[in-house]
Amino acid sequence: MWGTGRIHLYYGDGKGKTTAAVGLAVRAAGSGLKILVFQFLKDNQSNERKVLEGMENITCLYGREPVKFVSQMNTEEKQELFHYNNKALDEIVKFCGVSEFDLLVLDEALCAVALGVLSEKKLLSFLQHKPRGLEIVLTGHKVSAQMLETADYATEIRKVKHPYDQGVMAREGIEF
Repeated sequence: MWGTGRIHLYYGDGKGKTTAAVGLAVRAAGSGLKILVFQFLKDNQSNERKVLEGMENITCLYGREPVKFVSQMNTEEKQELFHYNNKALDEIVKFCGVSEFDLLVLDEALCAVALGVLSEKKLLSFLQHKPRGLEIVLTGHKVSAQMLETADYATEIRKVKHPYDQGVMAREGIEF
């Protein structure tokens, strides 16, 4: 590990938040750093995950299967997901405490908080008490004032134009 790890937020309504996080993970792996990745609102079949799992120095933790959109869940399913995500965060915290990771990517963590299926209080506590050398990247659409205050880097990715606005569906390998 080297120095004090920093906290990065990639957020907004534009395309490229996960792509930026994955790019940083690839750069870090290329430098010999150890990376841990967890995707909160995606299944274990994401295309970026297929590549990351094959890279040296990158560990991808398995998430919940199957994953459906939170907007399609009933109250009980949302409560189940809230419990699952918070337990997953507890495990990640423990894992980071005993393993020598240099970079932690928490993809869609900000979305999980905004959708009420991850405790912001628990996430902020982890960020404020993280291992000294651990660099952390969080992605999502919305970010709270507290998250912005806690972050060292905050990059807003803003949509100016997107084919989805004209009804064009996401294409495999490009948007997902």
